[in-house]
Amino acid sequence: MNTEYRVVKTLAEIQAYIGDHKIVAFDYETAPDLDYRNEDRAALDPAKSHICTMSLSVEPFTGIMIPVQHLIGENMPKEEFYSFLHRFLTDSSITKIAHNLAFEAMFSYKQGIVVQPPVYDTIAASQLTLKAPMEFRTLSDSGLKTLALNLCHEPLPSFTAVTAGRHFDELDPADPETIRYSCADSDFALRLYHRFNEWFDRYLPRHRWIVENLESPTAVFVGIMKCSGIPVDIPAMQAAKTNADSNIDRLRAEIAEMIGGVEIGDNCSTGAFKNYLYNVLELPVLKMTEKYSPSVDDEAMLLLKDHCAEHRPELTPLFDKVLEYRKWQKLRSTYLDGYLEFINSATKRIHPDLMPLATETGRFACRKPNLQNMPQKGQDPVGIRNFITAPAGWTLLEADYSQAEIRLCAYLSQDQVLLNAYRQGADIHAITTSAVFNIPMEQATDHTDPQYKHRRTVAKATLFGIMYGIGGPGLSRNLYTNAGVTLSREECDQYIAGILGKYTGMAAWQKQMKATAEHACYIETALGRRRYLPGIRSEDRRQKATAQRMAMNTPVQGLGADCLKYAMSLLVQALKDKLYIQPILTVHDSIVFLVREDKTKEAAALVKSCMETPPPLPNFMPLVAEVSVGRRYGEMD
Repeated sequence: MNTEYRVVKTLAEIQAYIGDHKIVAFDYETAPDLDYRNEDRAALDPAKSHICTMSLSVEPFTGIMIPVQHLIGENMPKEEFYSFLHRFLTDSSITKIAHNLAFEAMFSYKQGIVVQPPVYDTIAASQLTLKAPMEFRTLSDSGLKTLALNLCHEPLPSFTAVTAGRHFDELDPADPETIRYSCADSDFALRLYHRFNEWFDRYLPRHRWIVENLESPTAVFVGIMKCSGIPVDIPAMQAAKTNADSNIDRLRAEIAEMIGGVEIGDNCSTGAFKNYLYNVLELPVLKMTEKYSPSVDDEAMLLLKDHCAEHRPELTPLFDKVLEYRKWQKLRSTYLDGYLEFINSATKRIHPDLMPLATETGRFACRKPNLQNMPQKGQDPVGIRNFITAPAGWTLLEADYSQAEIRLCAYLSQDQVLLNAYRQGADIHAITTSAVFNIPMEQATDHTDPQYKHRRTVAKATLFGIMYGIGGPGLSRNLYTNAGVTLSREECDQYIAGILGKYTGMAAWQKQMKATAEHACYIETALGRRRYLPGIRSEDRRQKATAQRMAMNTPVQGLGADCLKYAMSLLVQALKDKLYIQPILTVHDSIVFLVREDKTKEAAALVKSCMETPPPLPNFMPLVAEVSVGRRYGEMD
């Protein structure tokens, strides 16, 4: 295919090419700074690298390349380039398109630029289009080279083939292959923009709205978080690791003294340990694995501990030691070694991968490391959350949606009990406790009642479980594993019936969602995010039940994700000239920021306002964002 790609080095040439076009695709090529030339993947890290080239495309099959910081050849003057870049990226009249917009947003933020809507991320659009009937593309299906070949039927050369082991800034900007490689990224992003929008308009118009108004601004927000990074107290982490090592060695020795030379490994899950429990000690098998062999997971250990407490009390200390040993091993591997491994040598911060489309409900996932699974305050002897610590002159600020999922369930189901409770500011969990245990509200709210905490724990777990289609056996397992509460399946069935009898609107809505999904083979959020559920017509009872649970929980979880991303889209605009408010992390229904101490009140009001602004839905349930502030993440007030 004939293309018109060329290199330009002046502002006049850039402006002449863009002209009056209001849809412009752009792309960066980056190269490591001097101190990191020999470090693998340093070019992808804004703390260790710089923009060396930019390309733009305003018409398919055309593009311009702007050399900014090449080591050979002529570059555009840096001051002139960055002045243009700021104007271009903050121009609200131009739709800025990029493939993997989070990457460009990250490097833009390093220059103090918050990319402003309208924006369009073609990698997000790819993941919201189908690659096969009832199957959306995944992130691994959405690389530019993969899409160029599959959708545009044109192969693109690899970075390695073009650079031949060199960094991009070592290439001659006048070389046709350098120009072609740089311009093609913008050109194909523009072509994909048109291709995906044609598909959306024909098959799934609401997904185009989601891409343009939720996912693409969210990609900018992700780039900002990735660039900012999470400040951590490294000495405290190292001290905690030393303490964990000591506890693990102590527990290993104590377990060995109890069981002799049986090899327990790092998690007390070896075949030798399993053989010791079930063959040597002849303990009953109280839980099986999916492959129908005796289980030695945490739930099995808890069940065996309870069994031994009644029948073989001399063995209960063993299970206490095993569970404690596992706890310390997990703390060390996941939160100590796991976090220390990802501390950036340039920033001394952690810059995790935040993936806004890694789940089918639209909720975020996090990796390298996973900072969304930090233990809760009451379940953490180490204080993992306190490793996240604001530097001098700054503070941490977190805005968290209050009871988001229950509020959204009330809105979606129009359950009058739930809606009236929120209108009146009533205690939802007290109402639920009253329904579950069939007791008066006065008793359900009596903090002095010895059963108060137990009942409330059961009521909360039951309500949340019902929202996700849990049955009696599942609720029994969850309560035992997560709260140490032992209830029979029959008791759990009774409690579930009590809640469904109280919240009749929610029960009717859930039934409707299952029927809707079975008819269409998919379910959608209120804003139109679709999830296909082919298993809902399966003759396999387990597969069908799983799909039915998804039909009930996806509208709630998915709308929660949409609300959070809508708030992020508003924050992208609000933070345009407020670099003293830096988003660093999202955890479930919350966003965490670093804020300059003298701007704390302003930041709290701004963030709360954005998060409580409802998405464009009729008569939407009021959202409540609770703001907390502190120097350490585990001590926020």
